[in-house]
Amino acid sequence: MTGTPTKIVCIEDDPKTVELVKLILKKEGYDVTGVNNGHDGLKVVDEVKPNLVLLDLMMPDIDGWEVYQSMRAAESTKDIPVIVLTAKAQSIDRVLGLHIAKVNDYITKPFSPSELIQAVRRVLGEPRRESSGG
Repeated sequence: MTGTPTKIVCIEDDPKTVELVKLILKKEGYDVTGVNNGHDGLKVVDEVKPNLVLLDLMMPDIDGWEVYQSMRAAESTKDIPVIVLTAKAQSIDRVLGLHIAKVNDYITKPFSPSELIQAVRRVLGEPRRESSGG
């Protein structure tokens, strides 16, 4: 990895999931910021200009799709890749996310650490390497 670490913002209303994501990805050398709702998520994404956003779909204030649409509508955030992290595991939701909304990846909860790391690396275009611990 060169100089500055890759910045990731995790927008997720469950604090335990945010902590888990931070734990997994910080161990891999990523700089992770966690946010617990959509409104704050949009603010932080605009301020931080992350390399990647991990986005929950079901949140109480504004849902993940609204956050995603707002990001795509704004010039400053429209090109930031998004991985959806959700409990919505039905195949129709996955199809809507990947093929209609064009999110970069779609991970269903519960997920394994290696599944998350592989998706992040794939979306960021990083070379695949053996995970430490797994």
